[in-house]
Amino acid sequence: MESPPESSSSSPVLLNIGGKRYATTVETLTQREPSSMLAAMFSGRHTLPRHPDTGMVFVDRDGKHFRHVLNWLRDGAVPDMSESEYQQLLREAEYYQLLGLADCINDRLGWKNDENFSEAELTRKDVIKCIQAPRVRFRGVNLSGLDLSKLDLSEVDFSYACIKNANFSSAYLRKAKFRLTEATCSSFQSANLHECELIGANLEGSVLDKANLQSANLQDACLKKCCFIETDLRSAHLQGANLMGANLSGANLEGANLKGAKLAGTNLECANLQRAYLREVDLRETHLTGAKLGGANLLGAIR
Repeated sequence: MESPPESSSSSPVLLNIGGKRYATTVETLTQREPSSMLAAMFSGRHTLPRHPDTGMVFVDRDGKHFRHVLNWLRDGAVPDMSESEYQQLLREAEYYQLLGLADCINDRLGWKNDENFSEAELTRKDVIKCIQAPRVRFRGVNLSGLDLSKLDLSEVDFSYACIKNANFSSAYLRKAKFRLTEATCSSFQSANLHECELIGANLEGSVLDKANLQSANLQDACLKKCCFIETDLRSAHLQGANLMGANLSGANLEGANLKGAKLAGTNLECANLQRAYLREVDLRETHLTGAKLGGANLLGAIR
């Protein structure tokens, strides 16, 4: 069931946040942080699904800290909390795109003085502001050490950027561009990199466990000592890529193109290499125990 937008800013709003019930007003949800997700929801531009009996709007988040979110929106208050509780509240602030609250929490945690963040030209808050724009480009920008986990960064252009030690865990990066990006020791664990362009990128020592790299282009990329455990690399382009010492155990490389890739010391145990293109590849120092090679093109490969 759907209902029309609220008639005035003082209209009551009933919320069900992960099973916890809250009552507030449209004014509270929209005034302090007008660029937030909550402000957008109750701006009057959207028709919200409501419970047919109670009229409540349901949000599938942990309701434990939402009272702190409301107190911030009401009077700008941030409570005294333990570090772990601040981190939990920070996740909620980032989900609702409450940039002011996130900034205050980061101040409390002292993260602005962290050496990794001081090297970057932008903050996470800056990045969140940027990705709200229609077209986003961070070409050549230094984002080293930033925590960009769980953000929607689809189709963003990071070409030539420096993103060393950055955290993209669980980020949505479909069709993002990382051409010739310096990304050593970064984390892309469980990230969605479907159809990404990583041509010539340097990801040495990075973690990409359980990431979705299906149809991604990693041609000539430096992937030395990278971790791809149970990563989806189906139909990925890995021609000429340097995978020396990389761990691809349990990875799915079905239909991937590895022509001329460097695989010395690479762990491909229990990997799926069915129908993979392995021409001109030296497999002598590759660990292939339990790997599936049915239908793979091994013409010219050294075994």
